[in-house]
Amino acid sequence: MENWRFAFSSILSHKMRSFLTMLGIIIGVAAVVIIMGLGDAMKKSVSDSFTGDQKQVRLYYKGKGADDDPYAAFFGEGGSEKPVQMAWLDQIVAVIPGIDSYFVTNSANGKISYRKKELDNAMITGVSQQYFEVKNYDIVEGRQFQKGDYSHFSRIIMIDTIMSDRLFGKKHYKKALNKILTVGDKDYLVTGVFKASNDSAGINGAAVMTNTQVAQEFQTDEVSQIFVHVNEVSNSQTLGKLAAKELTELSQERNGKYMVADNSAILKDINREFGIMTTVIGAIAGISLLVGGIGVMNIMLVSVTERTREIGLRKALGATRRNILTQFLIEAVVLTVLGGCLGLLLAFVAVSSLGAAMSLPGATVSLQVAFVAITFSACIGIMFGLLPANKASQLNPIEALRYE
Repeated sequence: MENWRFAFSSILSHKMRSFLTMLGIIIGVAAVVIIMGLGDAMKKSVSDSFTGDQKQVRLYYKGKGADDDPYAAFFGEGGSEKPVQMAWLDQIVAVIPGIDSYFVTNSANGKISYRKKELDNAMITGVSQQYFEVKNYDIVEGRQFQKGDYSHFSRIIMIDTIMSDRLFGKKHYKKALNKILTVGDKDYLVTGVFKASNDSAGINGAAVMTNTQVAQEFQTDEVSQIFVHVNEVSNSQTLGKLAAKELTELSQERNGKYMVADNSAILKDINREFGIMTTVIGAIAGISLLVGGIGVMNIMLVSVTERTREIGLRKALGATRRNILTQFLIEAVVLTVLGGCLGLLLAFVAVSSLGAAMSLPGATVSLQVAFVAITFSACIGIMFGLLPANKASQLNPIEALRYE
């Protein structure tokens, strides 16, 4: 306990010098922890947007001789190139236990405007009526599409809360209802506003139209993507393969077949890229820890020089070399651990603030990262405090007492 008392006494007697010495450790720990916290949150966010609700299994059409490209399958480039009849999907739901519904979508990008406000390249998703039954949209204001909207090719549109905020003002969702938006060069009536999801299409938000209207407006297929909804996530791949096989048989295709889109290869690539990026940036940020450690070693050497007579007196009173070595090592460790704790606190505030600003709800500093940061700070103290501590322990007591 005496060594700990000496360490804290020395640090508190030179507060400004101690803080400046810790600054490199504070910045280094904060930088590394911030990068790890935000990196993990971004990886989780991207992973969630790729996997989505795993009860929804995507089917796509693959022609004979086509390459097994998981990216093409995911992004729709290997999608349904053949006409799909809703009756076939109705039959799949009827004959395969465990599949209780389905929906189809298509999509396009277009300019959406209201009076003088314009949103370029807004994401527009066309959906079948079953979409709302499966996805359980949180509709803030208005209504979802109805059966007659599809059969009559009604020019209606739903927008998410982000797009509503951009066009009609913050949280003025009632104001958006029954307004006329211009999509391309045609007018559409806003029938509803739904809560934006975490993977909403960028700063402009997202809009939803009937898939029949998107096909007519943007000259695309009515069905670009097919999703079947399963009861149990554990059976998703098995039931998805059964649905793909049944759809191939019903379509009587001979030049290709329907398959289940598997995102595991894409996620593996994403996780690898994020891992490399986090490691490289973390290593660069870790250089400040090295600089901070050198600063600790430098100030400890100065401290040994300043306290030469004190060391000589302690040795003359019976302190062993081990006592002196331990005293200065503890002082170095206390400096770096205090710096690590302050850096960790700074990182926690920064990660929380940046996570909120970047819409990353999972951004936080885990206990494991916090423990590693403090442990590494202590190791920096031992590593860079060893040379000054060893120098202090080897001082000759007689020469130390004569030191001016």
